[in-house]
Amino acid sequence: MSIKSEETWIATHRERLEARVRDFTRFRELGLIVRSGDFFPSVHYPPITMYPETTEEALLDDYVLPPDGRFDVYLHLPFCEQRCLFCHYPVKFGRFGDKTHPETERYLDALEREMDLFRRRLGIERFQARSILVGGGTPTLLTPAQLDRMLTGFKERVDCSHVTQFNFDVDPGTLTDRYGAERRRILREHGVDRLTIGVQSLDDAILRKMHRPHDVATALASIEACQADGFQLNIEFIFGYPGQTLAGWVRMIDQAARLGVDEIQLYRLKIEAYGDAQGPIDKIVRLRPQELPAFEEAIRMKEAAIEILAEHGYTENLRRVFSKDPSKYSHYAHNQCCELYDQVGFGLTAFSSLRDRFLLNTQSFEDYYRRIESGRLPVNRGLKRGLDDQKRWAAVLPLKNRDIDKARYLELTGIAFEDAFPELWDQLVAEGLVEDKGRFAGLTRTGAFFADEVCHQFHARSYIPFEPDEYAPGPLNPYRVRQDSVEA
Repeated sequence: MSIKSEETWIATHRERLEARVRDFTRFRELGLIVRSGDFFPSVHYPPITMYPETTEEALLDDYVLPPDGRFDVYLHLPFCEQRCLFCHYPVKFGRFGDKTHPETERYLDALEREMDLFRRRLGIERFQARSILVGGGTPTLLTPAQLDRMLTGFKERVDCSHVTQFNFDVDPGTLTDRYGAERRRILREHGVDRLTIGVQSLDDAILRKMHRPHDVATALASIEACQADGFQLNIEFIFGYPGQTLAGWVRMIDQAARLGVDEIQLYRLKIEAYGDAQGPIDKIVRLRPQELPAFEEAIRMKEAAIEILAEHGYTENLRRVFSKDPSKYSHYAHNQCCELYDQVGFGLTAFSSLRDRFLLNTQSFEDYYRRIESGRLPVNRGLKRGLDDQKRWAAVLPLKNRDIDKARYLELTGIAFEDAFPELWDQLVAEGLVEDKGRFAGLTRTGAFFADEVCHQFHARSYIPFEPDEYAPGPLNPYRVRQDSVEA
């Protein structure tokens, strides 16, 4: 299929797009979605910005290793060539990939030291990895020698012999510049087999508005090079960005679906921060509000993308990620968010999501260096979950990302899922948002479209992302008093 006229495609599918907007309006009136139409991504429970300050001793002194001794492992590189306006994370900027820079050398030293401190804290010789993700920032924004040094040092501390997938998040330009071929060779030689390229748009005008360091030609060249190298390939796009139109989005998603990549991932623009730093996008929107698509238009964009991808054979495999082959997905995301296996993270703002607790590293570069130089882990926030938090966490993450495995839920909480939230679950079933799938409990197609908001239903009152007066007083208002869903 190829869309010859986006206007014709939109006219043909108009009823489907408007039906989704009517769902959006109805769920706002029921209190599921805030009156403004804004959203808050359900990525962690509790949300990442709501963890209290604590110490590594309080979080790790009584930690017990997982029965199989394995972890999913994350490594974070907070360096980028320039600030993307939509980014909400602390990052340093510069041409760090052109030559060895004292700042990146200092950071790589600290990363190795942090892994050593964590190994000592857990009393293990090496981490036994199940899957690996290296993200950022732009983790390929290093010289080839530094990239090789980082991966060599990492593998000295992490046993990768049982790894089922080695992921890297990458930027198009670092794969195609004068060092691009060498970086790709180094990744392959170290066992990296899946790449996520932050394409974000196939429209040069939109890429300039995002302040991306690449253009469309560079993005397409990076995709072609990585396909030739044999990487499993995922490409990311943002919708609802200032300047985007429904017609342009339809044309672009159709183009993306014809690139032959394994996975296509969609993100809705988040204006207010949900990470550790506020990105400049809020100022851009205040300066030029007329360029921001209405929330209803963002809903049409999302539904249009789902329809177009389906016409090309792509279906939602993990939430927001579409693939033709069900076996093509991020093992790291599945293991951490669906199986709820123990995961450890290293680097600025990195987190460790363990089966009964959560650790979060500092968001300040100087604090990160200072803590490590003093022989301490850079952990400054976190939580050991009690039973109430545990039963909500064990529901929210797998429900958001795929389905709740009832046997795994019982193993992690000691509670049968059917007994955890019976009244809330029945109400969500009645609204057509969730369903029983036998061994699993999960979202319906409508529920999956509004997955973030459905997951907020399971939050404790103190962790609901918006204030009470921002929701309509309907039956799905997450602040309503209900013994099995919120504190009275």
